[in-house]
Amino acid sequence: MHIISQDAVNKFKNLVGLKFQLYNSLFTALPFQRIEKTGMLLTLLQSSCEEGYERNEHTNDIIDGFFKRHTIIEDEKEKINLLFRFVQFAERQVVLFDSLEDAAFSQVNDMQGKGTLKQLFTELDKESTFANLEKQVNHFCVRLVLTAHPTQFYPGTVLAIINDLAKALAGNNTQLVNMYLQQLGRTAFFKKQKPTPFDEAMSLIWYLEKVFYPATGKISEFMNKQLGFITAGMDPFIAMGFWPGGDRDGNPFVTVETSLSVAEALRGSIIKCYYLDVRKIRRRLTFEGVVEPLAALEKKLYNNIFIPGHRTNLTVNELIETMEGIRQTILQQHNGLFVNLADDLISKMNIFGLHFASLDIRQHSAVHSQVLGTISLQGKNLTPGYAALSKDEKIKALEAITFNKKITGLDGIAKDTLDTILAIKDIQQFNGERGCNRYIISHCQDALDVLELHALFVLAGGDKGQIMVDFIPLLETIEDLGNAYNIMEALYRNPLYKKHLAGRRNKQTIMVGFSDGTKDGGYLMANWSIYKAKKSLSALAMQYGLEVIFFDGRGGPPARGGGKTHQFYASMGKNISGEEIQLTVQGQTVSSQYGTIDSARYNMEQLIHAGISNKFLQGQDITLPQSREDLLQQLAGIGLQHYNQLKDHPLLVDYLLEISPLRFYSETNISSRPSQRGKDQRLLLEDLRAIPFVGSWSQVKQNITGYYGVGTSLQQMEREGQFDELKGLYKDSLYFRTLLDNCEMSLLKCFFPITANLANDPKYSELWWMIKKEYDLTLHYVLKLSGHSVLMEDYPVDRLSIQMRDRIVLPLLSIQQYALSKIRSTENTGDQIALKEKYGKLAMRCSFGIINAGRNSA
Repeated sequence: MHIISQDAVNKFKNLVGLKFQLYNSLFTALPFQRIEKTGMLLTLLQSSCEEGYERNEHTNDIIDGFFKRHTIIEDEKEKINLLFRFVQFAERQVVLFDSLEDAAFSQVNDMQGKGTLKQLFTELDKESTFANLEKQVNHFCVRLVLTAHPTQFYPGTVLAIINDLAKALAGNNTQLVNMYLQQLGRTAFFKKQKPTPFDEAMSLIWYLEKVFYPATGKISEFMNKQLGFITAGMDPFIAMGFWPGGDRDGNPFVTVETSLSVAEALRGSIIKCYYLDVRKIRRRLTFEGVVEPLAALEKKLYNNIFIPGHRTNLTVNELIETMEGIRQTILQQHNGLFVNLADDLISKMNIFGLHFASLDIRQHSAVHSQVLGTISLQGKNLTPGYAALSKDEKIKALEAITFNKKITGLDGIAKDTLDTILAIKDIQQFNGERGCNRYIISHCQDALDVLELHALFVLAGGDKGQIMVDFIPLLETIEDLGNAYNIMEALYRNPLYKKHLAGRRNKQTIMVGFSDGTKDGGYLMANWSIYKAKKSLSALAMQYGLEVIFFDGRGGPPARGGGKTHQFYASMGKNISGEEIQLTVQGQTVSSQYGTIDSARYNMEQLIHAGISNKFLQGQDITLPQSREDLLQQLAGIGLQHYNQLKDHPLLVDYLLEISPLRFYSETNISSRPSQRGKDQRLLLEDLRAIPFVGSWSQVKQNITGYYGVGTSLQQMEREGQFDELKGLYKDSLYFRTLLDNCEMSLLKCFFPITANLANDPKYSELWWMIKKEYDLTLHYVLKLSGHSVLMEDYPVDRLSIQMRDRIVLPLLSIQQYALSKIRSTENTGDQIALKEKYGKLAMRCSFGIINAGRNSA
């Protein structure tokens, strides 16, 4: 272990581990609904679980044994009540651990070391490329897109306590810590109602205001000092995107009214941030010729946020011109005193505009087809019988569309779709073009899917060559990724779409999704398919004189594209377009990687460093030779074949429904959108969304989408005499190494003893052993390939964090499996319906602490 790593581990142990033990003791004084000594009993249960699993005992025996040895409770309902108290207690332990990690972040992580901007400038100076950086910054951007995907179980009230608690812990303010812990003991973790899309938006706007705005400001300040003032005419090198209120795919609760309300909230929020900044800098900029325009600017901003119903045609250019005028006055008349304050605010205005974050619209391609079919029935603006036409006939019909008159007489989804397109213009008028200029097409399988959306914009009154919106196809399944080249080539050849791209600066954004890819094809093939698609699409764009930008639909865990994300971007090489880094940030990833100003700044810098170093630094332009691509293709192919055997198992969905908390996802009230796309009573794997699919595997601690097929692939390659080649690939390729590093994280988070009772289950033993054997095989070969003695050996702090968190939630994992087994037994006998419902609620509530404790998967 490196010295710096050992130093970080020691700091983590002292600032997080030891402090957790100290402050955790304060919980023992907190009553949980009249049950005293909950913490003491929970500690006993934790010990019972650790010792029991060590002795290969089954979960039910461990829980039952605990009640017999440590309590006098015999009534089933009283047992359930105590288990609920344990869940409440453990949930709050996780919050304490989160807060301690947040408080220690800047001390455990080297804020000026590897992957930071300070290191980047040092490296660039050594490579004599510093002079080119200003040009690169003008052409490079990191876009973080916040989504409301249901991977975060904390309500807003708890998130606020975590923020305050972290500050108190960092200051060693024991009195405040004690008060906040008491507040946690009386604050509900469970939402009685599902949030609306607007509720989800407001929760994330809190992060924009309190974290991303100041963190981005600090990065801009640093860049200004290094490069000189970054002028407002340059493209922003950081951008924020936003899905709540715009993501319609499978969410019937997102309407045009929602989109307009969220856009208005974003506009009001950023104006408020500017207003507060102007008030602060007026304390320093008290000079003649500066005071008056600053005061006028403050009043203008005030009028746009604090006067009810008052919204002027304020523009970001107007704000920037005012500040640039102030800047010139300071330079020319006041010796540049405090000019950095003006520079920093101008940089923020350039980045956030009046939109704060671009509201992305997303809809399923089938909906667009359905709407066009409905419009064609009117026989006015589109060829009658459109739905029955062949693909070529449809394209001809779409190319012939012109806007004649406003379409009326629509209702339902058809009306909302067209109204949303019209609303984009309204949002752009008040929030600027960047306020809403991206439309993502889910389940995009053909060029026709993109052309249909373009036609809807024309039908809504758009000029064919002047539609100020980027159409972004989303490719997720293995088949769609494999067909990506053909889809995009057909689009680039289409004269109508060529004209559209010319109006969008010949830039094409393509979204690739990890979640459905791993669900569809397993860990290896999903990642490799994305790599191949990016490479082929980069070459295709160059062939047509276009710039392609990849937008990654990443989640928190490695199985959904998370893990060491910045390392993937640093490893892409010169054959994959890297002009921008765009990725989704969702659920626990928001709070874990961007929950504080320090962590947000650090992780944004890691992405900026990865993108720019991949383009500039020597040695980063090495690409995989064809022989090694063939090796990876062979590896992924074996993995896909083995994963498909599991995916096609007739009992797989039943296994998840009975062994995991999958059936209870819809009851958690953490998201406004349904957990499945289809409406069939019987759940089908293809209808199941990737998040509950991956999340369910993580809660039974089997994590198949993060490793299944890897062990079998490595074993077969060894049998074929190619293991030494794989060792060479692991040593030389950061891409392959990162792929395996993230696989190690998935393996480390597995724990099969909690489901070991299934080893002899008459229904599910075959499935359980399939998964367990692949886990064992992958563990063996990953360590053999890496040369590590333990998993995540190169990331000792992350490893320690995962182990500590897993220890906290071990009782929850055990209680959840205990509850699920009780449900199965009551279903088999048909008895005790009331108890079955209680056990169902217990299993569902355990999900909160288990998922929240996994925040370091991001």
